[in-house]
Amino acid sequence: MSHPRDLGDDHWAVRPFRNRVAGTRASARRRAFAQLAAGTPVLPVLIVTVIALVDLVGGAGMIWLPLLAAGPALAATTNGPRGVLSVGLLAVALGASLGVRDGIPGRELAAVLSALVAVTLASGLAGVLRGRRERVLAAVRSVAETAQHALLKPVPSTVGPFQVAVRYSAAAAEARIGGDLYALIPTPHGVRLIVGDVRGKGLPAVGTAALVLGVFREAAHDEPDLLAVVDRIERSLARNLGHDDFVTAVVAGYPQATGRLEVVNCGHTPPLLVRACGRVTPVEPAHPSPPLGLRALAGHAPSLHALPFADGDQLLLYTDGVTEARDHGRAFYPLAEGLERHVSHEPARTLDALHDELLAHVGGRLHDDAALLLIRKPDASEAGVPAEVTAPGAAPEARCCL
Repeated sequence: MSHPRDLGDDHWAVRPFRNRVAGTRASARRRAFAQLAAGTPVLPVLIVTVIALVDLVGGAGMIWLPLLAAGPALAATTNGPRGVLSVGLLAVALGASLGVRDGIPGRELAAVLSALVAVTLASGLAGVLRGRRERVLAAVRSVAETAQHALLKPVPSTVGPFQVAVRYSAAAAEARIGGDLYALIPTPHGVRLIVGDVRGKGLPAVGTAALVLGVFREAAHDEPDLLAVVDRIERSLARNLGHDDFVTAVVAGYPQATGRLEVVNCGHTPPLLVRACGRVTPVEPAHPSPPLGLRALAGHAPSLHALPFADGDQLLLYTDGVTEARDHGRAFYPLAEGLERHVSHEPARTLDALHDELLAHVGGRLHDDAALLLIRKPDASEAGVPAEVTAPGAAPEARCCL
């Protein structure tokens, strides 16, 4: 026979288990209630109720009863078939009760109720079709996101000696992918990056962007000369693009042996150089070069521009979807001025502020693809940043703005 103390011990041992079970059941009930509340057609039910109350107060009979069809019709835009049918049944029940109360002739009441049933069935079918379209759209978005991640691979916050941040917005929000391209990779020849814009939109532009990025990633590793990387991309586009197709791009590299930034601009908007003191200047090419894919028509090759890139300096590369963004007054977004206002020691924070200001400038939605890529060479004195070894015989870069 068990001792009462033993029973008490068992009771205390079982209590935590019972508490956990009770907590699990309560949590399940809360989730079920939340799901039920989320799927409940509150507004359609409210509309049906208001129409019924108006009929009760005014006693207008046939004047208000046909308006009960607004309930299931509205439910079709926000709820599934169950929500539509529930609102429709409520509307039919209220319509029948109010019709009998108001003394509406049977034939007229039957016509009203038949119309309510027809609207309910049609609205239920519309709800089914809407649900299918939403599932298809969700699948398309998922595929587009996967394609974008494969094409525009995520850029880490640190690449080589640089802090990096990227912001990309596709004009087609449903597709989440467009014709702008960017890449930044470490190679045996230093960090190399590209930002470009494909002429046109849609799937052909995405295919061209994939071609450019694929060739760039291979050539950036193979070719020690940055101009040779651009030549590889040009030859590939010449074989694969049509006569009217082209790609504007800026290709840049940072060989650590020289400590200077190399820039090749192929018909693209000039990058913005931010000195450590905050002064912003565009990096204009000394000799303008044609876009990629049009060299045969222009008859001359692009040139390489080398510039000092000291500790604390930053370089912003972007596409014309940023600078050509207009507000309601048709004024362009002043990128250089915005960069001066928001530049900081954290590239991610700088681009967040720029992107938010850009969206506010255009009223919330861009009408063209827009890409921003910002690199910063941190100061060796900053915490957690390893000091970069200066090349033998190289003089330290000046950090003041002239």
